[in-house]
Formats: sequence, structure tokens, C-alpha cells
Amino acid sequence: MTIRKPALPAQRSLLAVAGVMVLAGAAQAATFNPPDTSVQMFAWGWNDIATECTEWLGPQGYGAVQISPPGASRNAKNWWGVYQPVNYRNLTSRMGTPSQLQDMINTCHAAGVRVYADIVVNQMAAGAGTATDGSTWDAGTLSYPHFSANDFHADCPIHPEDYNSLTGRGRVINCRLEGMPDLASESSYVQGQVADYMRGLLNLGVDGFRIDAAKHMPATALLSILSAVRSTNPLTRAGEPIWVTQEIIPDGGVNRAEYFPVGTVNEFQFALAMRDVFRGSNGLSLSSIPSIMGSWGSWGGSWGFVPPHLATIFVNNWDTERNGSSLNTSNYSGATNDTQGSKRYDLANIFMLAQAYGEAQLHSGFRFRNKDDDRPTVGPYSGGVAQINVNWDFVHRWSDISNMVKFRSATNGHAQTNWVVGNNGDQVAFNRGKIGFVALNNSGSVWSQKFATGLPAGTYCNVIQGSLDASGSACSGGTVVVDAGGKATVSVPANDGGSSVPALAIYTGQMISGAGTCEVTFIITNANTRYGQNLYVVGNATPLGNWTAGSGLALNIRGTGANAPWSGTVKLPANTTVQYKYVKRDNSRAVWESNQSTGSGNREFISCASGSQIRADGNLKP
Repeated sequence: MTIRKPALPAQRSLLAVAGVMVLAGAAQAATFNPPDTSVQMFAWGWNDIATECTEWLGPQGYGAVQISPPGASRNAKNWWGVYQPVNYRNLTSRMGTPSQLQDMINTCHAAGVRVYADIVVNQMAAGAGTATDGSTWDAGTLSYPHFSANDFHADCPIHPEDYNSLTGRGRVINCRLEGMPDLASESSYVQGQVADYMRGLLNLGVDGFRIDAAKHMPATALLSILSAVRSTNPLTRAGEPIWVTQEIIPDGGVNRAEYFPVGTVNEFQFALAMRDVFRGSNGLSLSSIPSIMGSWGSWGGSWGFVPPHLATIFVNNWDTERNGSSLNTSNYSGATNDTQGSKRYDLANIFMLAQAYGEAQLHSGFRFRNKDDDRPTVGPYSGGVAQINVNWDFVHRWSDISNMVKFRSATNGHAQTNWVVGNNGDQVAFNRGKIGFVALNNSGSVWSQKFATGLPAGTYCNVIQGSLDASGSACSGGTVVVDAGGKATVSVPANDGGSSVPALAIYTGQMISGAGTCEVTFIITNANTRYGQNLYVVGNATPLGNWTAGSGLALNIRGTGANAPWSGTVKLPANTTVQYKYVKRDNSRAVWESNQSTGSGNREFISCASGSQIRADGNLKP
């Protein structure tokens, strides 16, 4: 008989306190930014993330922040200690206390930012010692809080000739990963412990999970765990489906399709492709991208990328920039650094946010000189001021990259077309429907050309250099003029070590209003609102919030009852393709018509050249 270890009194009280905090004091769900772009705040403390959600992530339009593993872990003086859990009942970690975690979630939600937790549920900590919560463990005797020796796979044979009884996948699933005891994830007891851990985080308000080392667990076990979690928590506290992505590094043996029912997968091949095309490795260049990963309506390419709705993509993460399998920004160990004397790291992130494949995630970490270096002893702020590119890199604040977050939201669902190669293979440009246009120059020579942007005539801010001011009549950086035929003559600077980022990005949400306006009145006759709800128009223009629900046009109800008409008037840029949706909001959540994805079921029209017009709509779209 397996004897289960009882929960420690301190751990029981902690979980109980967390439950009380959720029921009694947690902030209500907020109106979230579009989910198109998240950022991994690697090793950031909970208090600092809360500050950053308020100061930057929310206003800049980020849909989510991914946090480092929040559970009790090995208290090692390196970055990887947090990936060696000791127990799943206590949320005292190197990043903060349970109350600080709860406060951070509430604060980020209030800023419109979801919170995704990185979780490690394949293995437990190696060695022995005292964890971040004060509990102890011993890998030699398989002694961990709430687990016994029967909850682990037996250690695999050491000698290669003894592996004959195990297949390649068997070794990956059943053997220890770098010496860490491997949980028997097929066990119902182990699955129950993991499910309870995830439920506890969901009850605090966490909106989703990245499952570390997912390929080291059977897909069937993960699906059983998620099914159990969803049976009690079908939606997040904010009323959305639980977001799940999985770390599955292709190895020739794993069948990633087996994991699709669980959630999306981390598409590591995107990071590899960005490294090779932007460094010019293996004979590749930017012009090779369609061949490698496919194109709109036919994704996959010669590298076999997974379908776009099942992919989470990134230019780098904490592992890849330490092992050389991606571009990197924070590696000062002597390895190639893609921000020194080159803007290719910026360009790769701009490309990721501009193109149409997958769900994008930026990485924001810290500078290191040894691959095992711990996070800096000083925090990312000094006197409340962000210390950008000092110890922490703050990639998510680099203006040329962060301004692309709303570009991605505005162009979501619009075709990636008109792929143009310039004077060499390192100069490319493309459209995102009639909404956006981008050009990238990774070569050493200036690229001057008259481009067919596909956009309405007008003057646009180049968001690589700046954005519209509060009045909407001027840009903080350079501008691009698009003529009546949708063409623009521009010069994209060379990637020659200079200070300029050699890229151009324009979209309809950053169009100067001085070129003329059209006064548009929106009328919806059957909104089916209830008492306490308000109605907004949210769309791809600055007066409509640039797809940020909390900044849309507030309508006024004309009468009483669920289907009384609502209306409102706003000045929009003239002769411009406008996309929008109606959003019902109360003090707890936002309900978008045709779901929240801005590319699905959008309403669209071209604004008048001058004067006024009326948009009379009937029922909300389901």
C-alpha cells in the first residue's frame, strides 16, 4: 500500500487563505487587451510585474504576461532552480509570496493584461535541501511533500546497452531529465496533485499555463489532467477558455500532433528559422521565409511548421538564448549577440509581430555572462524608474518592438500577401490586407522603392520610429505618405550598425487625422443589453480604441429595454477602411460580438471623404 503524506499545516492554511482572498478580495475581471501578443517576463518578481502591467503592458496593448514557475522550488543561486519544484501546495517562490502573486494578478487584470503561469509538472527537484517555502526534500530517497517513492518512475539504466528494453520515446517519457526524479504522470494520484495545483492557480485568477517539458509526459496524461481541471474550472475567473501551450522541442521521435488536443505547442522551429535567416546561416535569407514556413492559407513549408492556430511563436526564450538555438539579446558570455552592431534582433521581433502565423510571445529577460547566472541582485527599477538595458533588457519596452503590438492586433485575421523581395534576399516587404504594410531591410545597403502598400490614401506614422500624439494630428517619429493609388515611395535604411532600426511599418490605426475627417454615427438597434451594461464601438482607428475595448467609443441608449437602440458619433480619418465590433461591458467583463479575436467577424466600411455618414446596424453578431 502506498502511504500518502498529509498536507503540512502551513500549506493547508496558505491554500485556505488564498481561497478566501479569491472569494472576498480579488479584483473583478477586467476588460482585456486583444490576446494576440504576450510577453514572457523571465525571472521578474511579482511586485515588479504588477508595476509593469500598470505602467506599460496594459497601455501598450499586451494581451498577457507569462510568469516564471510560481510554486515552491529548489532555492538554488541560478536561474534554473525555479524549474525544479519541491511541492505543488505552497506558492512561496523566489519571485514573491502568495499574497504578492495575488496582488500582481489583480493589478495586471485591472490593466487589461492576462496572466499565464509557467508550470513544471514532469519532474521534481534533484539533490536534497530546503525549498523556497521552507519544506525539505531528498531525491535520493524520493522524499517530497505529498509524494512517495511509488509516485515516480524507476530510474533508467545508466549503460547505453541496457536501454534496449526502452524505445526512444520510452526513454523521453520515463527516464530522468538531467537527474531530476520523473513523476509517474500516468498515475491517477499524480494527475490529481497536478490538477489541484492548476485549479489553485486558476482560483487566484491565472488565465492559462505553459507546460514545461511537455514532451517528457504522455499526451494522454496531459489530456486527462486538463480534462479534470476543465471539469471544475471550465473557464477562467475572467470568463475565458483556459489558455494552454506546451514546450515540445522536435526531436525526430515526438509526434506533436498527439498534443494538439491539449493546447498549442511552442513552435521552436520559428526561433530556429529567425536565427538562420537573419544571421544568413546555412545559405538562408529573409527571402527564404515563405519556403521554410509556408504562406497565408498554406502554412507548413519545408520545415513542417504546425498549423498556425496551434502554434505559439517566439524569437527566443531563456533556454534558446543560452544554448545557441536562437537569436539572443542578453547573452554577454562571448557568444554571438544579435543586438551588438546589428539590428537583426529588433528586425526578427518586428517580423514576428507583423506576419500572420501563430500567436506571438516576446521574451524579456536579463543580461548574463554565464549560462547558469542567476537573475540580477538589483531589481528592474531604481527609484521607480525602469532601468532599460542595464541589468534587465526590457525588450518589451523597446519602442520599435512594442509599437508593433497594436499593429498585430489591428491586422489579426487579415491576409499576408504581396510578398516583395528587394535588391537582395535580405530586403522583404508585405501587406496585411488593407490594414497594414511592413518593409524590413537586413542588408548593408539602403532600400529605396515605390511600394504598393494596399492602404487608403493618407499620411501614416511609421510605428518603428514613433506613434500618433494625443491629438491624432502629428507623429512622434517619421511619417509615410500613401497616394490615391495606395503607393508610397520610401527609403528603408541599411542594417549597418547605425542607430536607426531598418524597418518600416504603417497601419490604419496610426493615420494622421489632419488629412481630413468623416463624422460617423453608429446605430445598433438590437443589442440585447441588460441592466448595468454599456455598449461600445471598438475598432482599428484611434478614436475607436485601436482594438482596446476600454478605449472604444461609448454609445448612448435611446430608450429603455433590452433592445432599445444605442448610438454615438465620432470623427474618423476620411476615406479610410474602418473595421469595428460592438462590445458590451459592465464592471466585471467585456463581451465582444463574434468572439474577441479582432480578425473574426469584423464589420467593415470605408469612411466618407468629407462630411458625415451613418452606420445603421441591426442585431449583434453571434
